[in-house]
Amino acid sequence: MATIACSYHSALLPSSHHRHHNRLVNPTTKKGLITQTKYYKGGPIIKCSREFSDFVGGDLLKPDLGKWLADVEEHKAIAIYSPHEGGYEGRYLNRLRYQGYRFLDLSARGLGDPETTLTKLHPVCPAHVGKQPIARWYFPPEVDYRLSLLPPDAKGLVLWILEAKVLSKAELQFLALLPSLRPKVRVIAECGNWRKFVWTPLKDIAGLTANEAV
Repeated sequence: MATIACSYHSALLPSSHHRHHNRLVNPTTKKGLITQTKYYKGGPIIKCSREFSDFVGGDLLKPDLGKWLADVEEHKAIAIYSPHEGGYEGRYLNRLRYQGYRFLDLSARGLGDPETTLTKLHPVCPAHVGKQPIARWYFPPEVDYRLSLLPPDAKGLVLWILEAKVLSKAELQFLALLPSLRPKVRVIAECGNWRKFVWTPLKDIAGLTANEAV
């Protein structure tokens, strides 16, 4: 991979850095940016290097979309880790949409029990101001209801779970098993962040063995 180096002089650096053999004791590595500071008579020089993809943009490089589609079809429940700045997961979502999938986006915060909310008739208490009695409304299963509304040409339903990092291991295990209960469902769970867009089978995150996930 090609790299590009740059350097600049600066006389203002935090005084807490310790000098050792004319360089910082601990050079830092962050998001592919390798920084090293050396001290000379004219002041410190900071050198950094970046990969070629940092300049052309991540959206222009799509070598892994084929593997993404293959892994979704093979494992059926995927845990994804996207960069903090966001935006990268959109092209992976669109590629599934081009395949004929429909989407159900839900946030893990306030989801409640995933098994009850997604596959069973579940109660919901509406908000009130303390004067009227506490009411309880019943809603149909989210996944089953959306499956009943799929058009004939739809390939299936993708359940996209936002902020899945707040879910417990037992809740993640149910999501990993959901495609075996509903064969037309695929699960994508946002389980955290990473320097680039990566994914892994959800059963590995939930601690399920291969036999349990079938």
